[in-house]
Amino acid sequence: MKFAVIAPVAAGVTADPEWMAAFARHTEACGFESLVAVEHTVLATRYRSVYPYDASGRVELAADCPVPDPLDLLSFLAAHTTQLGLATGVLVLPNHQPVVLAKRAATVDVLSGGRLRLCVGVGWLREEITACGAPFEARGRRADEQIDVLRALWADDAGGVSHHGEFFEFDDVLCRPRPVRGAGLPIHIGGHSVAAARRAGRRGDGFQPLGVAGAELARLLAVMRAEAERAGRDPGRIEVSLGHAVTRIDAERAGKLRAQGADRVVLAMPAVTDLSEAKDALSACAQRLGLPA
Repeated sequence: MKFAVIAPVAAGVTADPEWMAAFARHTEACGFESLVAVEHTVLATRYRSVYPYDASGRVELAADCPVPDPLDLLSFLAAHTTQLGLATGVLVLPNHQPVVLAKRAATVDVLSGGRLRLCVGVGWLREEITACGAPFEARGRRADEQIDVLRALWADDAGGVSHHGEFFEFDDVLCRPRPVRGAGLPIHIGGHSVAAARRAGRRGDGFQPLGVAGAELARLLAVMRAEAERAGRDPGRIEVSLGHAVTRIDAERAGKLRAQGADRVVLAMPAVTDLSEAKDALSACAQRLGLPA
């Protein structure tokens, strides 16, 4: 079982270089597998969109909360760690042009020694996606094509890559450097919908349905596995990441998540601004889980 920690964006500290560098070093020292950076290119001061992960329908982040670009943040943290995995969770695909994203992700991966994992999603905040210039209703089809473009540009094809799709088109191009694992740089699919489960089955190296449990989780995992089989893929090779809280997880709860199919647990931090308090929470969590320091 792997354990990842989400950087505490709601605390407003993720753009503080000294805070985040110390937090990342401590996360690594405690034996956690990876650190996860969230994304919002912009937040809206007024919005009609419904946040799907809280009964209120409102996101916990204030519109003026500093949310640094996840790839830039992970690149910075790579320089302050040696082995800690670096993950997005989730990167909002509609906000990105995939040719540019292919270059940026590959650069972070190569300079970090192959430590990057992309977890991507289609987003929920219409106001954000519209501000970034993407059609909200077409974001699912666009995401499928974006993933295909990333894989193609990372492939080992010295003759050049061409792509002619609904949203993107180019001929005879190369994008270098390639990620350390080439086109095998892991792309996990984040989301709680049937569409996300199907996308994970068809195209993902992993599925991250945070906030889903019980019968609904079992249904989504079944959809993901069935879709993988239809696509001629081995569903057993698709990693499943489930969520929990740093302050509540223990070995028993981790075992229950494993029984539900989890390969990784993605742990949410409390919104604490005091670095010592945050470190203590990580240390206590690692001790409960018996992580090798």
